[in-house]
Amino acid sequence: MSLIWNRTHAWDDADWRSNAACRDTEPELFFPIGTTGMATEQIDSAKRVCHNCDAQKACLEFALATNQESGVWGGTTEDERRKLRKQWLAARRRASSL
Repeated sequence: MSLIWNRTHAWDDADWRSNAACRDTEPELFFPIGTTGMATEQIDSAKRVCHNCDAQKACLEFALATNQESGVWGGTTEDERRKLRKQWLAARRRASSL
């Protein structure tokens, strides 16, 4: 079964990136090393940038559709995105069995 993400944004259009709040932020902020200690503060700081971003939804959809495995995307961590993908896949399986 192939994975097809039903997207609401044209995330492959670079326009959402030009509206992203992170465009003027050091990229390292969004790619902490680890998930404890100082990395926790870095993750929280990155999420604050995402929280005020007009492109947050498109960014998250891009990350989910392209399976971004590292970093903070659309205000989510790697673990949070893994859970979102699992939920989406489970919903697709339920829908296809009806």
